[in-house]
Order: sequence, then C-alpha cells, then structure tokens
Amino acid sequence: MHAIELEKAYSPKDFEDRIYAEWVEKGYFRPYTDEQNPVHNEKKNTNIKYTVVIPPPNVTGVLHMGHGLNNTLQDIVVRYHRMKGDDTLWIPGTDHAGIATQNVVERALKKEGKSRNDLGREKFIERTWEVTKEHHNTIVKQQKKLGNSVDWSRERFTYDEGLSKAVRDVFVTLYERGLMYKGQRLVNWCPRCGTALADDEVDHIDTQGAMYHLYYEYADGSGKIEVATTRPETFFGDTAVAVNPNDERYKSIVGKKVRLPLTGKEIPIIADDYVDMAFGTGMVKITPAHDPNDWEVGKRHNLEVINLLNPDGTLNENVPEKYRGMTCEKARKLVIEDLTEAGLFKNEEKMTHSVGHCYRCKTVVEPYLSYQWFVKMKPMAEKALKAWRDGDIVFYPRKWENTYTHWMENIRDWCISRQIWWGHRIPAWYCDCGETIVSREAPTKCPKCGADASHLKQDPDVLDTWFSSWLWPFSTLGWPENTADLEKFYPTTALVTAYDIIFFWVSRMIMAGLEFTGKAPFHDIYIHGLVRDKQGRKMSKSLGNGIDPLEIIEKYGSDALKFTLSFLCAQGQDVLIDSKTFEMGSKFCNKVWNASRYILGNLEGRTLVPVTDAQLTELDKWIYTELNAAAKAETEALESYRYNDAASAIYEFFWYKFCDWYVEATKLSFWHGDDGEKDRAVSVLLNILEESLRLLHPFIPFVTEEIYAKLPRAEIIENRKKAGAQNILPNETYSDLLVTAPFPRHTKERDDAKVTARFNVLQDLIRQVRGLRNECGIDPASKINIAVHVVPGSDAEVCKEKTDIIKLLAGLSNADFVDAKPKSSIGTVGNGFEAFILLDDNIDKETLKKHFDKDLQKATNDAQRIEAKLGGKFAEHAPREVVQAERDNLAETKRRIEKINSYIEELK
Repeated sequence: MHAIELEKAYSPKDFEDRIYAEWVEKGYFRPYTDEQNPVHNEKKNTNIKYTVVIPPPNVTGVLHMGHGLNNTLQDIVVRYHRMKGDDTLWIPGTDHAGIATQNVVERALKKEGKSRNDLGREKFIERTWEVTKEHHNTIVKQQKKLGNSVDWSRERFTYDEGLSKAVRDVFVTLYERGLMYKGQRLVNWCPRCGTALADDEVDHIDTQGAMYHLYYEYADGSGKIEVATTRPETFFGDTAVAVNPNDERYKSIVGKKVRLPLTGKEIPIIADDYVDMAFGTGMVKITPAHDPNDWEVGKRHNLEVINLLNPDGTLNENVPEKYRGMTCEKARKLVIEDLTEAGLFKNEEKMTHSVGHCYRCKTVVEPYLSYQWFVKMKPMAEKALKAWRDGDIVFYPRKWENTYTHWMENIRDWCISRQIWWGHRIPAWYCDCGETIVSREAPTKCPKCGADASHLKQDPDVLDTWFSSWLWPFSTLGWPENTADLEKFYPTTALVTAYDIIFFWVSRMIMAGLEFTGKAPFHDIYIHGLVRDKQGRKMSKSLGNGIDPLEIIEKYGSDALKFTLSFLCAQGQDVLIDSKTFEMGSKFCNKVWNASRYILGNLEGRTLVPVTDAQLTELDKWIYTELNAAAKAETEALESYRYNDAASAIYEFFWYKFCDWYVEATKLSFWHGDDGEKDRAVSVLLNILEESLRLLHPFIPFVTEEIYAKLPRAEIIENRKKAGAQNILPNETYSDLLVTAPFPRHTKERDDAKVTARFNVLQDLIRQVRGLRNECGIDPASKINIAVHVVPGSDAEVCKEKTDIIKLLAGLSNADFVDAKPKSSIGTVGNGFEAFILLDDNIDKETLKKHFDKDLQKATNDAQRIEAKLGGKFAEHAPREVVQAERDNLAETKRRIEKINSYIEELK
C-alpha cells in the first residue's frame, strides 16, 4: 500500500470546524435510540443511559474560562459514555438571567438617555428579547468552538414556551400545597436593581467602616445610656433598646423609656436573650425594619416597625424633613454632625466588617420591609436530606456533602419575587374585591365576587431566575407533559458544576426534583473548582487577569484547551493557569499528530497482515499490557470523575510508553527486518495507534477524529477478524467516525505480569545509563561503550536478549555482559543489574575530569554553606521540619561529593 500523508505541521484550524459540522449535521450527538443517529441500527438496543444537562450559561454573557472548564469536563464524560455504547444525551441551553439581562438592557438605554419607564413594560421586554437572541447566538458559536457534543436538536431556554409552562405549573402547585405564600417580611433589597434578593444572592464583602457610639437620654431626664451602631442614620427607625434579662447591671431600668436623639420620640428599654452582655455596653438599639436580628426581636415584643427607606435607597418621610431624599451615606455624615452639636455623639472606631452587596451589580444591599412571595423550604429540604442519606445522590468529592447538609439544615424561606420586568410573570391576580387568584391560566372572572377580567390585575413582579433553573433537569425533557424523553432520560445521570452555585442551583434542583417528580434529578454530583490565575486570584475584569477561551482556541486549538484543563483538574482543587499553561496541551496534541504521521508515512510498499497471538513479540506484548493498563486507569478515573488521573494515564501511556519506547524500539524492525517482519511490525503499530486514538478521543476529540479518518480502518478490522486474537486484539465493530467508535476495554487476557517485570528492568537499565551519561556531562549524541553485570535468574536477564534495543535507546556503540566491575569505569545499580560506562577511548577523559572538578567544587561550596547555616541561629529559631530539610540536604550533598570523588579516582 501507499504511505498516508498527514500535513507536516499540526494545524487545528484546518479541521476543527469541519469535523464539528460533520458531527452535528449527521446527528452523531443524538442518543443512539434516536433514529436520526447514523449508528441507530447498530446500537439501538442499548439498555444503559447516560444523561447530562448543561448548567445553562446566562444569555447576557460570553463564555469565560470557567465555562471552558465546566463544558470540557462534561464533554469528556459524555464522549466516554457514548463510546462505551450507553444511550447518551447531553442537553444544551441558556438561562434568561432576569436581573443580569435587565441590567444589560438598562445600561444600554442609559447611554441613550432613556430608562425602562420611558419605553414601558411591553417595549422594554421586546428590546430585551432582541439582546437575548443576539447574545444567545454568540454563546452557541462559542460552545461549538469548544467542541461540546451536545444534542442541539433538544436545546432549551429557561424562558421558552415549554419551560414557562413548567414554571407556572410549579408556582400554582406550591401554592395549592401550602408551600407558597405572600407576606410582609424583611428582605434583602438592591437599591440599584430596585428589587428584592434571596439570601444567597447577597455577596458579603469585607468593607472599611466604623462603629459609632451614641447617647440616648432617659425620658425622665435622669441620665443617659450608650449604644453603638455601624448605621447611625437608621436610629430614626429604632423602636426599643434591648438588654439581656440576666444582666444585673440593667435589671432596674427594664421598662424605662429613652428619648431618640434629634426627634424627641420616646422608646422603651426591653429585655431579650438576643443581647450579648459581653459586647460593648450590653445595650442594643432595635431597628426592626432594617436589621434581620432586630426584626426577630421586634416580632417577639410586638414592636412598631418603621421603614426609613425609599425603593431607591434614599431616606423617606419617616425621618425628619432635613434628611429626606438623602442617600444613607450622605445622611450618615449629617446625622453625626447634628449629634455632635447636640452633645449626643461619643466617638467612632474604625473597623472592617462584612457588608452585603448585590451579587449582580455589587451595590450595598439594604434590609428592607416589603410584601414579597416566599417558598416554604423546610419541608422540601427534609426530603433532600433524606435522599442524600439514602444514597440517591452522591457528591464527588465527598467533602461537599458537609456544605450541602449545613445549608439544608439551616435553610430559610426563599424570597422568589423580583421587582423587575424581564422574567416569568408571577401567575397571581388581584381583584378589586381583595381576592387573590393564583392560576395556571389567566382568569376570566373573580371566583369570589364574579367580577370580570377588567377588575383583575396581575401581579407586576417576576420570579427569581433560579425559580426556572431549579426545574432544569426535568423541564428540559418536557415536564409537566409525560414525554418520551422524560420517561427515557429522567432522572438524569450526572451533574457537573462549580462549587460556587451549590446553594443557588444544586440544592434547589434536588428539592424540586423530589417534590415534583418524586425522584432525585441526578445521581452523581461532580463539583469542580474555579479557574484562577497563577497567583490564586479569581479571574475578573477589574484585575485584568481573565483569559478568553476563544483566544486560546484560536492560538492552540480546542483540544489543547480541553486537555490542559482536564490534566490540571484535580478533585477538590482550583485550577491555576495563565495563557502559557496551554502550551502543554498543544505539545501533547503535536506529539499525537507527529507520531501518527510517522507511522502512516511508513506504510509505503507495506502490506497489512493479520497478526496472531503467537506472532507477537515480547515488545508487542509489553505495549499491549501497557495499553490495557491505560484503558483500565482511564475507565476507573472517569467513572469516579478523577479527570486529572485519567488525563495523566493517557498522557503517560501515549507519550512515554508508546512513542518514546515502543515506536522507537520498532525502528529496528524497519531497519533490519525483512519484508515479512516489516509488514508484521507496521500492522501491529497501526492496531495500537487505532486503539490509542479511541483511548484519547474523549480528551482530544478533534485531532484524534482527523487522524482516525486517515487510517485504513477496514483493513485493520478485517485483519483482526482473520487473526482471531481475541485475547490481544479484541474484535471491535467498524465505525465510520471515531465519535461513536467503541471505547477500549480492559481485558485480563492482555495482562502479562512477567513481560511487564522484564521490561521494567530493561527500561530501568536504559534510564540509568542515560542518567549516568547526563551526570557525567557526556554528549548524548556520542556513542559510548558499557558493560553490564546481570544477576543470574533475575528479570534483568532480558537485557542480554534485548541488546539491540538497549544500544538504540541508550545511544551505545557496544554493550558487553561481564561477571565483575571492569577497571576504569563508572557504575550505576538497578534491580538485578549493575551497569558501567567504560572510560575507554570513546570518552574524552580530560573534558570529563574538568566536568567532575567543577561539580565537586560546587558541591563542596554547597556543603560548607549549609553547615554554616546549621551552625548558626537558624537551627535554634527555624521550624523543626525546615531545619530537618536542611540536614537532609547536607547529607545528600556529602553523598554527592563522595560519588564525584570516586569518579575522579576511576579516571586516575
């Protein structure tokens, strides 16, 4: 046959887009049970399913490196299970992202000198749909560039018609079950977004502030008390001062009244266990409308609740007129000035304290009293905890179970109403008669008074974005309709997501799945780390340390990005990278390309032949054993989501075992073998390459698919059948494309412990000789002579049989076997052997002595420096383990000096 040409240089731009288009157009990403999958007839009887729903990216954004990692990890396991023959479905989609999307549109309007109120609700929503569609198209293009093997025919959007129906159904169902209510509560309020936020939508950030100490005078004029606050502008809303009932200092004043500064209003002193006697003066001002803890105290004591804020965060009519309309920050300064003038301000202490900020716009969040819709979470949380205890859900790694259980056990009711326009409108209507109607469809009349629709007004608020995404695993499959996809693919198999949304999303999905389907929505929950820069900082625009995945793909290709991220993704750890990090993945893809190019280029004039077990050399059996081990390691790692272990296993196998050892050693067959041996050797090489590509495909799908298409696959498969070598060369089904080719399976018949042990010794000998050459500074290109002493009966006997391989890979002129150490030689010891470099005419002894003298001087200087360090105060004051490390370093340096001196003696 003729040689098969691969381009000289690996250039992913030349084939990645073409290959992805073919995968999608031909339907290879559809489940096998879908008739539009090209291999439907071959694999339609599969009984095992593997389903994943993609964490939907916000439709307003562009994909960042965090998405790159998350999508890569999903794609790897999805491709792996597809190749295993599982009926695999990966559902794509995007999130309408209520507050985030509205912010984007409002910022654009602001540049035009407009606000959403200028457009009106209907026109604003139309404008938002336009932005959404534009951003959606960008995200889809990016996901295709990443190589996501999702089923695009099943793509969903959290605001599409089907999911909107699911959202309405869930809202009404919760209301019917008594798990949904509307009430006046203290909520987190973002003045910038003008909406309530759930507890987990508030980012607590350490902020510079102050503790202000104020005086409140007794109403009877008998004296004054001291209180402290970080928010002096809110004291206008105080309705009590609290002390601990067990505080002997204050038992006599409980019930007395104090006068609020600057207002003259009188408020009582009350006793409540909430107060910490040891903190400050042991007196706490109580502002029920502006502090969650004060709210609870107020409820216990039936205190008046006075809201001081307008929705935009300015002070309202419940404060003296001079402060009205001011921001809290501006009012704070004026209040302190006025208190000082009145002699009621003591002092301030600078401090750093945790302040809540909106997770979207980073504005300081205010505790704010308002009517909102809430979901009762405790009953659902109890079911979700039971599912975890029963093993229905499993976290990888297990440490995240503690985070999950802590949140579930301390869960609070979920505020789900948002005062914005973009999102699912709350399906509640209010009649003029005061009746509230919650319905799946718009009501035509009031069920209480009979008034027609003109007397009914729908709630203007929309639902929290997470109220739609918590239904994602089953709503994407058609729920609440009983669809074929829902029956076949739900519950899903795995969820792959980052740890920063365990509260927002993961926990809620589990609760929703159990509440509305009776089943946990997935079994495996793999929680990966975040992508950070080399300094461990989170990537952000403000730091300027973000890395655009598309720029990496443009420079190195998608496979380089995917392999690098997976190789670095250890369970429970963040991924630290910079742009240069991706050179590692690029080099590996280059290695795969060049090795394949070499093998295919050696087909000229060759005939592929069946190779039986009996025709395999010991070298062949060794590489099959190593391939078998790699398949086992990758399988076990991917089954437990240990991506870095799987990536390391295939990297180690292909680069070091296959390329550096096996491919190099087979050159002897092409240099010295007859035509029959050359045909046999190239046939085995192609078998190994074909199976290796299948092993590598989940991690580097594009380059492996491109090479796979060049292989003479029909001949390879036919020769396997003829050889009948089931134990060494499994009879695999022919596949047009690698994406659906069978994943290599570990088989016990391939393992050969004896061959492995022998080749481990052979490799050890070659490494030892290479290392000794390097230590002596001998040019790797120069041919040298060695002598080897082998322990009789040991695995090292293989060295006598494989002299040609040793000479080739160690760069030798000759290798003799001896019974004792030769004169004038430098030696090294291994398992069952001693190897000696002969200091003969092939060695430039003068150059070698200069090298040793230089090394000896450096080692001597190092030893003297360490001894001086250990003899000083360092040994007394440094940590014990640090001192011990220096002592170990000294011992190793002295051994090095001893060894170099022995080498110099040999030269004499």
